[in-house]
Amino acid sequence: MTLDFLHRWIATGLALAFLVVLARPELLPAIGRADAPAGYAAAVRRSSPAVANIYTSRWIPDPDQRSVARNETDLGSAVVLDDRGHVVTNFHLVSGAEDIWVQLADGRVAEPVLVGVDPETDLALLRIDIGDLPTIALGRSDEVQIGDVVLAIGNPYGLAQTVTQGIVSATGRGLLGLSNFEDFIQTDAAINRGNSGGALINSRGELVGINTATLAEEQSTEGISFAIPVNLMLGVVNDLIEHGRVIRGWLGLQPNLTMLRREQFRRRGIQSETDTGILLEQVYENGPGWKAGLRRHDILTHLNDEPIRSRQQALQLVAAVQPGEVVRIRGFRGREAFVTEAIAGERPIAAVR
Repeated sequence: MTLDFLHRWIATGLALAFLVVLARPELLPAIGRADAPAGYAAAVRRSSPAVANIYTSRWIPDPDQRSVARNETDLGSAVVLDDRGHVVTNFHLVSGAEDIWVQLADGRVAEPVLVGVDPETDLALLRIDIGDLPTIALGRSDEVQIGDVVLAIGNPYGLAQTVTQGIVSATGRGLLGLSNFEDFIQTDAAINRGNSGGALINSRGELVGINTATLAEEQSTEGISFAIPVNLMLGVVNDLIEHGRVIRGWLGLQPNLTMLRREQFRRRGIQSETDTGILLEQVYENGPGWKAGLRRHDILTHLNDEPIRSRQQALQLVAAVQPGEVVRIRGFRGREAFVTEAIAGERPIAAVR
């Protein structure tokens, strides 16, 4: 009796499923169907029209004949951000260039206006005057996770609209010596000469980073490439559009390269509530830190009550402060704890901390 009952329910269920499929065939799984999505083609179609090529030329002295200059050309990539014609690329691509040309994916070519540059993040903002511009969809780099699939689109070796696939290997990479403000997305997607300035997109075709560098050429490595997070890029771009420069806070301090750890505190006889701090190698005379009473060999442990965990983090904390704002500083001089306040200045380009 139980088996008969089950058979009746199974037959009824199959009949209902058959009727549903007849009425709504789109509910069938995509596997095996002709219209099933093929890999990440949809993501590439969505974003690649907004990835452009950059061509530059500059005159440089000939090392063999000092009185003679030779013309050096370079190539790279760029991303169209909005319908006003703003195009972002890497600073190192346009630095010192006498001629810059932007070629869109549809073949149109324009000579851009340089809106502004930020050498400290290796970003430059251009503007082109061409109608009907393709623009890229923006993602959020703070939502990027290790293991996410990403695609790099660019112009490696002049091979326009080349797409490579990889995963996010790490986030928040810094202390690489590639720029002053480093918060890179690391990926194993292949990035070669000409990819710089191009798009790193997620599986939905949204921009999550600007491809900028690889370690392969210098250290014979493979699968280690870096992109500037889109959140950082947008902050720089907004400042360049509004002010023509990036405005950052500055205290005029130069810390030692080596972080102080709890063991170093103990050897110095310092009783600190934190495990880390920075030792000041130099305090620039008449700078904001100097005026606040900071001196060489002071140890800083907190900025605005935030414990200092690394030199890079301390730099970012200060840079995030607007000029004119007060920065509360805690630290040690010798074994004596101190608290002081500094009025932040505006960070000069390529300045110290």
